[in-house]
Amino acid sequence: MADQTHKPRPARGKRSSIADIRRRELARAALRTIEKHGVKGATVQRVSEEAGISQGLVHYHYKTKADLLEAAVKLTNRLITEEVLLRLRQARTPHERVLSVLEANFSPEVFSKETAQAWASCSGEAAFNPRFARVMNLIERRLISNLAHDLCKIMPADQARQLARILTIMSDGIWLQAARWDGAFDREAAVKPVWDLLALASVQLHR
Repeated sequence: MADQTHKPRPARGKRSSIADIRRRELARAALRTIEKHGVKGATVQRVSEEAGISQGLVHYHYKTKADLLEAAVKLTNRLITEEVLLRLRQARTPHERVLSVLEANFSPEVFSKETAQAWASCSGEAAFNPRFARVMNLIERRLISNLAHDLCKIMPADQARQLARILTIMSDGIWLQAARWDGAFDREAAVKPVWDLLALASVQLHR
């Protein structure tokens, strides 16, 4: 009896793991397709071609185009979240934790002109697509919460929440500005307004 219950479990876990990997690969392919063609032009056919698999297999993992594009939007946030967690492990003070959250949002691993163009396309679509709007509102609230949590430890709570909201709005604006960056993309120049704002707010965060 013990052997019978034990043997199928690795198989189920393996299938689940492979499915998760394939879904993530498709989300990445969808994000690249949005970078090239925008949300409107990100068809299932183009995503399947980008991923190098059949449309039928795309539909096996994502029932509708809306499901697939929502996964692409969530992927960017997931990549940023992974960066946040990685950097927070090394942070020792509230100042360092705030800085870790902000730097993760503009990490070279996730912040590029191409990714910003995909994000801008999704952001524009959010005005008409409730699913996109829901995801982006969730991302915004989470960033405000993450920043406010540690800002409250170094300044009055009302000021901390206000600054967290301003930084979140500015971060969104920087991503949108990066999407229309003229010439070679300069990440440091693009992000500089965030550090300038922190200096003006007299928050002593050391880079």
